Amino acid sequence: MPQLPAVTINDFSQLPDRGAIEARGHVDSVLILPSNQAPEYAVLVAAQPAPPGGRRGTVPRIRLVFIGQRRVPGIDAGTMLAFRGTVGVVDNIHTIYNPSYEILPAIEDNE
Repeated sequence: MPQLPAVTINDFSQLPDRGAIEARGHVDSVLILPSNQAPEYAVLVAAQPAPPGGRRGTVPRIRLVFIGQRRVPGIDAGTMLAFRGTVGVVDNIHTIYNPSYEILPAIEDNE
């Protein structure tokens, strides 16, 4: 079955409720479940990194969930990712399960 082309998203406030997307963003937070629950590693990704001192308001985010993983090496708070997958709304949060991803190099501001 051929894959449908993914829509490139630059503004997370424009995420569709369903469909294939590709985007990039910064990991804002990580959710690690207790060891007595089924393995799942989830991260919330925002389009822009948080400023020094943290965010003062809410920003649109997307949740990436890695089923069967307790950790995903290299993916921590602050990591920049390019990702692709099928988005759906779960518990009022745009979510992609088991996305394809690429860890991107950090951008240096001192050049």
